[in-house]
Amino acid sequence: MTGASKGIRRSNCQALAAEGAAVVVNYASSKEGADRVVAEIAGKGGKAVAVQADLAKPADVTRLFAETKKGVWAPGYFGEQRGIYEFALLEAITEEHFTALQLECAGRIAGAREALKLFGPEAEASSTLAQE
Repeated sequence: MTGASKGIRRSNCQALAAEGAAVVVNYASSKEGADRVVAEIAGKGGKAVAVQADLAKPADVTRLFAETKKGVWAPGYFGEQRGIYEFALLEAITEEHFTALQLECAGRIAGAREALKLFGPEAEASSTLAQE
């Protein structure tokens, strides 16, 4: 689950782990927060690992899923959350706002593509059907 070192995604990780899921806690910059979530999950008998990856960087996305696969984890859910939103008045919107939005969209697509590879042929078939 991306962006899982705090907030709602943190709670989602804890809930999934409580139900028996092994959880990959992804973080872009808050290693301490991610390690805290992993420790909380492990302290309750769950399985979790923290993996740093910035979804705006394709190489990081690939590494995130390679680490997931290397851990012999069979992904069944990909929760993607980005946190680069900035509210601004329309007249205050800058070129940097557009760049951040582009990175956010690219990261979501890259993450979904990598997740699809690990979910197997059934997921790829349903993805194709959804496009028709």
